[in-house]
This record gives sequence, C-alpha cells and structure tokens, in this order.
Amino acid sequence: MISIGRSLLVNRLHFPLLFSHPLFPSSSSSRESSLTEDKVKNLLLEKDAKISSMQAEIAKLTNMLNNSSASSHVTSKTKRHHPLTAHSTTITEASAGMSQTRSRMGRHASISTANVLNALPDESEDQLAVRIVEMFKDPNKHLKYLKSEQFAMDILTMASRVRPVLEDEPRCIFLQSPCYVFGDIHGNLEDLHFFSDNIWRLGMSLTAGNFLFLGDYVDRGLSCLEVVAYLFAMKLLLPHKVFLLRGNHETRDVNGWEEHYGERSYIHQCRERFGEEVGYRVWEETNQVFDRIPLSAVIDQDIFCVHGGIPRAVSHESRIQDILSVPKVAGINPPYEHETEEYQQVASDCIWSDPASDEQEANGVDPNSGFGESLRGGGAICFGHKAVTNFLQQHGYSYIMRAHEAHAEGVAVSKGARVFTVFSTSKDHNQGSQAMAGCILVDFEKMKVINRSPAYKNKFVHRRDSVSLAGMTEAEIMQRAQLGLVTAADDVSDEEDYEDYEVRDGQGNVMEEFMDDDNHDSEDNDDENLRLSEARRKSSVDVMETHEPDWRSRSSSEGSFGGIGVGSTFNEPKSKSHARRLSGVGECEEEEEEFEEEEDNRVEQDSKNWEGGGWKKGKEKGEKKKSKSTAKKLGKMIFGK
Repeated sequence: MISIGRSLLVNRLHFPLLFSHPLFPSSSSSRESSLTEDKVKNLLLEKDAKISSMQAEIAKLTNMLNNSSASSHVTSKTKRHHPLTAHSTTITEASAGMSQTRSRMGRHASISTANVLNALPDESEDQLAVRIVEMFKDPNKHLKYLKSEQFAMDILTMASRVRPVLEDEPRCIFLQSPCYVFGDIHGNLEDLHFFSDNIWRLGMSLTAGNFLFLGDYVDRGLSCLEVVAYLFAMKLLLPHKVFLLRGNHETRDVNGWEEHYGERSYIHQCRERFGEEVGYRVWEETNQVFDRIPLSAVIDQDIFCVHGGIPRAVSHESRIQDILSVPKVAGINPPYEHETEEYQQVASDCIWSDPASDEQEANGVDPNSGFGESLRGGGAICFGHKAVTNFLQQHGYSYIMRAHEAHAEGVAVSKGARVFTVFSTSKDHNQGSQAMAGCILVDFEKMKVINRSPAYKNKFVHRRDSVSLAGMTEAEIMQRAQLGLVTAADDVSDEEDYEDYEVRDGQGNVMEEFMDDDNHDSEDNDDENLRLSEARRKSSVDVMETHEPDWRSRSSSEGSFGGIGVGSTFNEPKSKSHARRLSGVGECEEEEEEFEEEEDNRVEQDSKNWEGGGWKKGKEKGEKKKSKSTAKKLGKMIFGK
C-alpha cells in the first residue's frame, strides 16, 4: 500500500519533469551552454523544494497507514533527532495579559542527563528584538520610547541586521504547511494586534507553523514605524518561521509620495517622529531592507503566494525561474542601474497586478495570453482565467494567494475559486465601519479563513469618546492620536484615497478628481460624480460583495466553498447603541432623547422636500449646503484640523 501511495504521489507532483529538464543529457547542448551558475542554483533550489515537499507528504501518508494498520504488531520506525534548547518557557496569565519567563532547564535523575543538558548551547535573548516585542504588546506604556531617538536607533540597528537575512533568501521562498498567510497591514497596529491576541497568543515561537506576510506594511495607517519594527524584530528572532514578501508600498516611489498621502505616508511619519535628518535616514535604511525582500512564496508545492499576482513570462523557463532570476537587491520603482528591463517587469507584475474583472475579461484581456491592462494604469496588468490556468498547469499548482485589494470580508475568492485575495487591515480603505481583517491558515490539505469581527474590542486602541480616556489631558490624547492609538468617536471609515486606480474617458485620457465639495452645483454633476465614484470603488474581484455579507453576523461559522473550509470570525457582544457606538462618555437619557428628536425632525423635513421623485430646488444658490467629506470630519475630530 505504501508503494502504491508513493507512486500516486509522484505522479501527482509531476516528478518525471525532473528528467525532462535541461540539466539532464536529453536536453540540447546549446541550451545547456546557456545555463549560468545562478540559473543552475535556482533550478536546483526549485527541484529540492519539490523533493522536500514530496518527502513530507510521503511521511504523512506513511504515518496514516501505520496508524490505520491494526494487524501489524511491530512497526519499524526511523529514529529521529529532536534537538533541544537550553531554556524552558514559563507562561503566566495576569491581569495585564500573558507573560513569559525563560529559565535554564533543570535535570532529573542521572548524571548523564545533567551532562547532556549542560552541553546544550546557551541561547541568549536578543535584547533589542525583545524590547520591540514588549513595545508591541502595549504601546501605551511606551509612548516616550516611540517618539525617542532610541527608537530610531533601534530601527536602524534592526535594519542593518535583517538586511543580510532577507538578501540570503531566494526571491521565491518554498515553505511547508501549516502556514498562516496575511495580506496588507498598512500601518494598522490594531488589526495586527488582533492576530497576535488570537493566533499567536503565546508568541510566534510557541505557535505551530510558519507565518507569511504578503506585503504592504506601510502607508495609509498611522503606526507604520511600529509595524515595521515589530516585523523586523520577529524576522530576526525567528528567521526560519517568519517570512516577509514585498508589496508595491515597499518601493520608494510609493512610500515616499508625501504629497499624496500626507501624514499617512511612511516618509512623513519618519520625519515627523524623528526629525528631518534622522527621519530621512530611517526611511532610506528601511527601504534598503525592502529592496531585499523576496517577491513570492510557494506552500507545499501547491499554493503560489504573492502580493499582486502572477508575472508575464520573459524567458523559456518557468515563471518561478523568472522570479528566482530577479536580482536580490531590486529597487523596482525606481530601479537600480543593474536591473534589466525584463526582470524589472517580472518584479513589477508580482507587486502590482490584479485579477481581471468580468468586464475586463470580456473586453480588455488578450485571449491568447490571458493578460490585459489594469485599471490602475502606469503599466500595471490584470490577469484573467486563461493566464491563471496556464500558470497553474505549468507549475502543477492548485491555488494562488495574493493581497493588494481591499475587501470588507477580509478574504475574497475569484477565478473559479482558484485565486484568494487576503486583506489583513479593516481601516483606511473605504470599506465601511463593518469591514473585517482576515488571514488564511493553510494546513496540509485544508484551508481555513480567520476574520476579525467589527465588534471585536481591542485592548489598547480607544475611541475619542472612550471612558478610558476620561482622565487624560487633551495633550495626552493628541499624543496617542498621532500614533494611531486613539481613533475618531464616530464609527465611520475614512474616505478612500484612490491613488492605485486611474479612471479614463472614452479617448483614454485620465479623468481628474470629481468628488470635490465645491463642484456639486447641479443634479447632473451629482449623478456623474456618483457614477464615477462607484466605478473607482469597484473592486476587480467581483466574487463577493464588499458590504454586509450574510455570514458576517455569525460569531463562529464553518462551511465549504469548493471544498475549502470557510473558517471562523472572532466576535464580541456589540454595544447597545450600535448606530452611535458610544462607550459611555457624555451619554445620558436627555442626550438620547435630543438625538431621537433631531432625527424625527430631519425625517419629517425630508419628506416635505421630496416631490415627484426629486428634491425641491432652493430659491437661492446660497440655500444649498456644501457637504464636508468624512475624512475632513474625522481629521477635525481627532487632530483639531
């Protein structure tokens, strides 16, 4: 039975392809001569990853057969070596949360046991990384440190140490499950802390499996520096367990676009926090780390993971080989002088491309290649059913996991349930107050989606009107707001910045921003603005709606979608006043009655103004009030601007 299982497994993973490769004598001599040392190393890396994957799967099947065999009395097992560590970890749960204490392992019984334990290498803790992890656990206790020069020096030190670690990794990483896959974080410390509280509650080192982050760690959120510092620290502590991929925001052209993102740009936060000179140095040093981050990963030789999407072929080799051939130090946008145009295209496709929408599939995708021009413009591409099928068949993979697009459900599925889009931040992307942050657990032949419910309460990020801020001064609240630890009182999301999309007219010209408050003078303009706004908000993955899904109200649900586990949503009881989401400060029966009375008056006035399907026009132009955007309201509410 074991031999049959192995033969089936070998056929499934296309093992015969090993012997059809140009490394073997059956290939032409001209092709062999074209192989460089780097290409040979890349080919061996990919083949070794396939062999490792097959060995792991064979071992699992062998264990299953041995466990199910009741007739065999004695089973021969290969002795395995389990290296010990010199320290044990003691977990204590206190009111402030989980705490860990490391101590030297004690001996029991024989002297030989003591000799073995004493011979174990004494692994010392990385004090710098530990300091960053402690900051991450409770940023409110480290406000002074977060704005100090010491924090800047710590980031610079970690950047210099993590840079060679990432540079030594191949541009495509080969991993084994179990593995947690996370999408965009965008400086959102609150959602990242949710995953910490519920997925690696005891710490990543004590949690089974690998952790794969698909890029876009900076911009949009207010805690970019904290997110970068934490991920760098975890990579230093667990280099063979934590893996980072590069996103389009890990390029200088994007995270240095201060004119567009303002205070939410990464370069602005570096300068604002540490000053012009030191801030720019932190920005440049961390970007040099970004230049060395791998572009893709493959889990179990079956799931291709990337930030944006699959690249177009630039050689006669496989697309994985094309990715492995990208220089280990690549600026991409803008490129370094040593970057060739073809491999800059490969890297750009990995971090910028999107799945094609239904409309793009019908009109904008090349039927032969399956690729087309993306709505993002700037040379970005989209990939359709044809491109997905060709890529998966070429490499023998089953699924593609990527990030790059916001979805209110946290995870979306497209292209015949073969492409998964993971988004791990619920803020700053105009997905509404009910948006969720998600991740996917890949565990051998199973997948499970884990989402953060909108009702989940965080421990250290508080609303402006929260009772926990009642005893603080305005200056203390402002300081926390600047670090993203205090959010607006109203439970509404910020207005979206559509920097990634370009809307074009019939002649192909880029259309200017229409949603300006001063341009709402006619109903025709309003209709046109609404149409354009909806066009720009439309996601290029249309499988799931991006508002109010039916299963969101469930606190924990499991089901199937094409044979894949849908997973669970972490939830907590919602507040009584769900519409206002107030925590108690300034709430009383009189205020609620006044609010209800104002609502009744507004509804009554609206009904009087409505006639024949249209609103009454004011007698004078001055009667029409200009609306302020949600973003401006939030900015004024939090920062007084």
